Amino acid sequence: MSTPSHFIDLVSDTVTRPTRGMREAIANAEVGDEQRGEDPSTTKLCEMVAALLGKEAAVFLPSGVMCNQISILVHCAAGDEVLLHESAHIVGSEAGGAAALAGATLHPLGGPDGMFSVRQLEEAIRPAKRNAPQARMIAVEQTVNRGGGAIWPLAEIEKVAGFARERGLAMHMDGARLMNAVVASGVAAEDYARSFDSVWLDLSKGLGCPVGSVLAGSSQFIEKAWRWKHRLGGAMRQSGILAAAGIYALENHVDRLKDDHDNARLLAEKLAQLPGISITPDKVQTNLVFFDVRGTGMSAQEIAGKLLQKGVRIGIEGRHRMRAVTHMDVVRTDVAVVIQAFGEVLKEPRGS
Repeated sequence: MSTPSHFIDLVSDTVTRPTRGMREAIANAEVGDEQRGEDPSTTKLCEMVAALLGKEAAVFLPSGVMCNQISILVHCAAGDEVLLHESAHIVGSEAGGAAALAGATLHPLGGPDGMFSVRQLEEAIRPAKRNAPQARMIAVEQTVNRGGGAIWPLAEIEKVAGFARERGLAMHMDGARLMNAVVASGVAAEDYARSFDSVWLDLSKGLGCPVGSVLAGSSQFIEKAWRWKHRLGGAMRQSGILAAAGIYALENHVDRLKDDHDNARLLAEKLAQLPGISITPDKVQTNLVFFDVRGTGMSAQEIAGKLLQKGVRIGIEGRHRMRAVTHMDVVRTDVAVVIQAFGEVLKEPRGS
């Protein structure tokens, strides 16, 4: 096989580059001082997201990690407990921010596909004692990243929310890939968000923006979030340059997420036909494809290195677990190139 004519990057959907239309929107953005409420593009983006999620207000932030951390800071006091899945981004991919910033403790729960049940929550809640941390918040990830891009069913979210209301707990959604869930399921973003006190969506993943996320909630919650935004150094000036990309994405890039899902499913089906690779294509609901390469006799690191030499970059999730993420910079024909590269790697002698 000859070297691919272009580099195929499946390591994450964060690698997407702004389209020509998005670049034009950025260039033509109306701007002002965001901190004074004078940036019209940022104001418009926040109003769009608040309406999309059915919330009173929203705030534009540099990253999804900041959205999660600010939500914990608003909902929790030092020593309070957050209940969430053990595979959640907050647990393993935010540099221990909950402990470092809020002084909050995390209570990770198990469960298939990155989800947990009301029964698990009931068992996890500690008796009210002076020497026990007090539960304050439940966090749900939609879609579930390390759950293989699985979608929390609306009915299950509502059950968890009912439990949270009974116990006086705040509900928070890490909605990094919320719009993927919306497109794949046909459930409106507002319906998914209704049960949550705080919810955010990422602009820099499947929606293709260069940077940014938007956190939404009640007016009171967002006012408190703004204070933390300043404290953490997240306040900006002419942020309309970035917000314009978000507006363009919400107006032009949501429906096309289906293409990413279709490409991910095709990739999964083709991978399943390769010797030594273990994957269940029917479990691929959105744009995340996780698979096991134990049967190949090679490690994920070894396979990734060989693929990179052939112009394909892919994620490593463990010794034998790998992740491929489809996005707008990956077209249908790229899937065939990736599968061909995999086939060649699997035929190569070990250590070559």
